[in-house]
Amino acid sequence: MGNHELEASPQLSARIGGVLYLIIIVAGLFGELFVKDKLIVWRDPAATAANIGSSELLWRAGIAAELLMLICAVALALIFYKLLRPVSRDLALMAAFFNLVSISVEATSRLNLLAALFPLRSADYLQAFEPEQLHVLAYHSIRSDATGFSIGLIFFGCMCLTLGYLIFRSGYLPKIIGVLMQIAGLAYVINGFALVLAPSFASRMVPAILVPAFIGEASLCLWLIVKGVDVDRWKQRAIARP
Repeated sequence: MGNHELEASPQLSARIGGVLYLIIIVAGLFGELFVKDKLIVWRDPAATAANIGSSELLWRAGIAAELLMLICAVALALIFYKLLRPVSRDLALMAAFFNLVSISVEATSRLNLLAALFPLRSADYLQAFEPEQLHVLAYHSIRSDATGFSIGLIFFGCMCLTLGYLIFRSGYLPKIIGVLMQIAGLAYVINGFALVLAPSFASRMVPAILVPAFIGEASLCLWLIVKGVDVDRWKQRAIARP
């Protein structure tokens, strides 16, 4: 019974991790493509405020989807640690720490999306402001969220770099996926630091620089769902490094 559980556990964890990763990707795409891209008009606070005001439920649904994404990310961090601990416990733990910092930054940043709704309400205390000022306040909150998200991706990119190295060295997951995840991590780190150091340059890189990141993450997600891990090799590494 003990050996059976040892063999089944990593495969089950891999499949659950793949499903969680798929939820993260779908929720992220929903928030970006069907909510933000539809409602936000960059450099036009008035149009953005009008869109959010007329589709507040959709805006809140986008926030809820991103919070669900972060919940799944916490569980996925634990699964990655479990799957890759046989390669190097210290590096697997470091990847989990990078991931948790990224999740914390992004969760804090999501508060700005809710804060964007406050200036658009008809509360009495808001009558001291002109409509244009309220629109700018809401727009400022949205821009703050975008900046916070990009900073969170720096830590997430470090996690991808570490994760990719562990996958490459594992022997029970494809080396090519490890390489793709490292490329994804490098893209995230470059994009994040470019936003801090050269915002105008960073805006020209998006979305092209995020394409390899999507390929790497999607590849890992699909592999975990369809193939999982090589259980025999995982077991060998686990026994060799208890």
